[in-house]
Amino acid sequence: MEIKASDVMKLRQMTQAGMMDCKNALIEAEGDFDRAKEILREKGKVIAAKRSDRETTEGAVLARTNSDKSKAILVCLGCETDFVAKTEGFQALANGIADATIAALPADVDALKKCKVGELTIEDAIMDQTGKSGEKHVIAAYHKIEAPYTGYYIHNNQKVATIVGFNKQVADEVVKEIAMQITAMVPVSISKEDCPKEVIESELKIYREEVAQEGKPAAIAERIVEGKLQKFFKEKTLNEQILALGDGKETVAQYIKRMDAEAKVVAFYRFSLSD
Repeated sequence: MEIKASDVMKLRQMTQAGMMDCKNALIEAEGDFDRAKEILREKGKVIAAKRSDRETTEGAVLARTNSDKSKAILVCLGCETDFVAKTEGFQALANGIADATIAALPADVDALKKCKVGELTIEDAIMDQTGKSGEKHVIAAYHKIEAPYTGYYIHNNQKVATIVGFNKQVADEVVKEIAMQITAMVPVSISKEDCPKEVIESELKIYREEVAQEGKPAAIAERIVEGKLQKFFKEKTLNEQILALGDGKETVAQYIKRMDAEAKVVAFYRFSLSD
């Protein structure tokens, strides 16, 4: 059957797919627009299957808070190339996913994929975008925080972002300062008290092997190991880190106390496409 150029344009406006993809889908669907949209979505699934082993090292890392800032989400839509990550269609989908995620606050990635972006589930919307771009797309990360007060920081390249929760409402200046600190300095925990046991054990193993190679007496060696561990806590736990944008002397904990004596960080998540 003959497919009119106006019909191809109409389907393109509906789906943002390429002109030839729209024309071929309409030919296969014999002019049925609903069936043509299904065909384009199936194309996305085929492309995704063929490219399942490809790495998705590019994309957009986004964050959102709800209206009263009691909830925050971080979500990353990943793709294969920076070129696709910067396209209007990819950016629109990534932002749509972030908006849908903060609205629904799904339990996990599987639940997130069932949320709606417009008329489609996020899973189907990703398949649609895969069909348009020809690249593998994935939800590369999803984290959420529920706390008395939350905030976030997204680096301007959209490749790294942080969400952070506080025990009480704090000034926006404090939220931004702490979220930027986490983004830049990559702490492993809030304090040494809540540093994961497996992280501590891994560090101790490394330090003991280093000291053993130096042939130090056991008593001295253990003191050296303990010193190295305390140095690790100062560099890698948020509260003990030196404030990156400060005077080089004030720790994060001291800064927060100076700004609000009752405030403290209760949770954070950071995600970077380059990690």
